[in-house]
Amino acid sequence: MYACGITPYDAAHLGHAFTYLAFDLVNRVWRDAGHDVNYVQNTTDIDDPLLERAEALGVDWRDLAHREIDVFREDMAALRILPPTSYVGVVESIDLISDLAVRIRDSGAAYELDGDLYFSVADAEDFGRISGLERAQMLELFGERGGDPQRSGKKDPLDWLLWRAERPGEPAWDSPLGRGRPGWHIECSAIALDRLGPGFDINGGGSDLIFPHHEMGAAETRCATGSANAHNHLHVGMVGLNGEKMSKSRGNLVFVSKLREQGVEPPVIRLAMLAHHYRSPWEWTDAELPVATRRAERWRAAFALGQAPDAAPLLAAVRAALAEDLDSPAALAAVDAWTDTALAEGGTDTGAPALARATADTLLGVAL
Repeated sequence: MYACGITPYDAAHLGHAFTYLAFDLVNRVWRDAGHDVNYVQNTTDIDDPLLERAEALGVDWRDLAHREIDVFREDMAALRILPPTSYVGVVESIDLISDLAVRIRDSGAAYELDGDLYFSVADAEDFGRISGLERAQMLELFGERGGDPQRSGKKDPLDWLLWRAERPGEPAWDSPLGRGRPGWHIECSAIALDRLGPGFDINGGGSDLIFPHHEMGAAETRCATGSANAHNHLHVGMVGLNGEKMSKSRGNLVFVSKLREQGVEPPVIRLAMLAHHYRSPWEWTDAELPVATRRAERWRAAFALGQAPDAAPLLAAVRAALAEDLDSPAALAAVDAWTDTALAEGGTDTGAPALARATADTLLGVAL
């Protein structure tokens, strides 16, 4: 599976964490079923937002990227998000990306405009299948999410940039296309093809990536290989705060690192997120942490008992819940029910507390 990674110009917020929690659940379910998992995640360590933030802060863009990547990985480790098999940066993948852009150009699906290379949407087979959007909706979202539908000289407003020719004062690399840097979407296409090949099981990220990122990335892979990039797409609901999507552009972020600095236990943060189904948008409120803290306390107390009710049905219930579209709220409810019985009535199985603890730890990633 492939998960679109962060652009490291600020610390990881709960929206990021919720996205990678969903992929972590897939990883755990697959491993529990006995599968070998090849999980790839990129880091967009060169992009306009990173350059803009570095300039505003008066720091080198490379230093900013390295710093924020370190914070992100520390946060993910604290939340017990299993690390990908491969973390792959865009900067280290410039040759892969430019080579893919050349393949697309040589297929006849791309054209040059003032030194830039654009993918022609007219040559994108089955375009719109992933998003299901009408053209007007595509145009609106393309403009909102980094595209340039208004640029003159393009064959179609929806054509997207594959390779950006060097601009004064911007980082650039040598390539068969001339000096420049990657455009949009193609970094994930190139990295996924290199590490997984076409036809892998799951591609995904936040629901805001459905269009244009995943739609256009899929078109690039199909053009270059004749095959779909992934059999399935997994999209995670947005996390809101005060009635709006949590995002860097709005500045309404709750940072994992800040919660940890405030003394919130990482298992509590994880439990707060697991209480929401991965596909559903939800709102972070002041009630999230107290509820999750209480749940953690009760689970910890039940796991510490010398005897408890048989936990084999609990393990089966958690597996069944996660097999049903990663229904983490149902999995939490199963552990809650076992915990309530254990604390209220006790039990006779001396191995049950350890099995219940291992179930929460291994399948849900909650270590108490």
